[in-house]
Amino acid sequence: MAYDPAFGDWIRDHLQGLGPIEIKRMFGGAGVKFGGSMFAILDDGVLWLKADESLARELEAEGARQFTYPTKDGRVMSMAYWSLPDTAVDDPDEAVGWARKSIAIATAKAVAKPKRRTRS
Repeated sequence: MAYDPAFGDWIRDHLQGLGPIEIKRMFGGAGVKFGGSMFAILDDGVLWLKADESLARELEAEGARQFTYPTKDGRVMSMAYWSLPDTAVDDPDEAVGWARKSIAIATAKAVAKPKRRTRS
C-alpha cells in the first residue's frame, strides 16, 4: 500500500460535500473516517469504499473493482472495499453519494460490533 498526502488533499476536496473527514496513515496506505467510522481506504491513488454484498453489486455494475492484494505465499486476497466508479472520480456529487452509502454500512457494522469489556 502507498499513500500520497497530495491525494488525501484531493479526496478531502472531492468529498467536501460530506463534511469533515479524517485521514490517518495505516499500513503504508491511509484510512478515511467520517463520524468515527472508517468507510474507506486510500492506496496508490485509489479511493476504496467499504461495501456489503448489496453495495458491492451496485459498484461492480458501475465498473468498480474490488480491492485485492497478494500474500507472501502467492495467493491473492480480497477485502470488502471497492473502487469508486470512473464517473464518480470526475463528479464530486456522485462520489459523495457513493461515500454516503459506504458510511451507512461502516456505521451499521460499528454499531453491530460487540463492545470490548474494560477491566476495572
